[in-house]
Amino acid sequence: MSDPKQDPEDELAGTEQPFVAHLMELRDRLIKSLVAIAAVAGVLAVYPGPSRLYDLLAAPLVAHLPEGATLIATDVISPFMVPLKILLMAAFLIALPVVLYQVWAFVAPGLYAHEKKMVLPLVVSSTLLFFLGVGFCYFFVFGKVFAFIQSFAPKSITAAPDIAAYLSFVLTMFLAFGLAFEVPIAVVVLARIGVVSVEQLKSFRGYFIVMAFVVAAVVTPPDVVSQLALAIPMCLLYEVGIRAAALFIRHTKAPEDGDEAEAAKP
Repeated sequence: MSDPKQDPEDELAGTEQPFVAHLMELRDRLIKSLVAIAAVAGVLAVYPGPSRLYDLLAAPLVAHLPEGATLIATDVISPFMVPLKILLMAAFLIALPVVLYQVWAFVAPGLYAHEKKMVLPLVVSSTLLFFLGVGFCYFFVFGKVFAFIQSFAPKSITAAPDIAAYLSFVLTMFLAFGLAFEVPIAVVVLARIGVVSVEQLKSFRGYFIVMAFVVAAVVTPPDVVSQLALAIPMCLLYEVGIRAAALFIRHTKAPEDGDEAEAAKP
């Protein structure tokens, strides 16, 4: 077997670095990521401010509360801690492209050209899909869910949700919809690494639909609106993933894979 350092066809020959150098680079990347998050948090703390951020987050619920009803804080420190948590969450999401770039810059030197073709599109598309899922939840699902819930509330009850409980609910829903919108990425990765084939994914379609509705019933509130709003996009995104997998596999083959595929053609 030839030495990789002397193999002229090895793209990574001569790029090895000592372990300590990797640790130092990792430290620098982490510091840059934390600085980006801290900088965004500082800007958000000045404008619009933690309280205004919470008001924006609570707007879909407040719009469907009875006239005169407001959110309440049952814990003494909640009025301070909850807006602060939202500030940090917003700062992390806004700075996420910088964080992901630092991750990419750290791992990219150790990847072959065909691996870079695979990783970079996955990082970018998974980030966009996660934001799309969060946006879909905030702008569409919340309004429908809160309107549906309030329509069942007895007239003798005045709703006054706790702000900490609402934050926990929002984070759970954001995470559920953000991860649900990653279905195409999961499908593409499983197909690309050879765990399943595109044909197997197509035959698994019926089972996935059942699984999507089961997952939606478990992770969302016990109302039909939120369950359908999560399950239906998952099913549609599964179809998108199947089609994307076929294209992705074709354009991210390793050189030897491509040669074998050409040799196999009649």
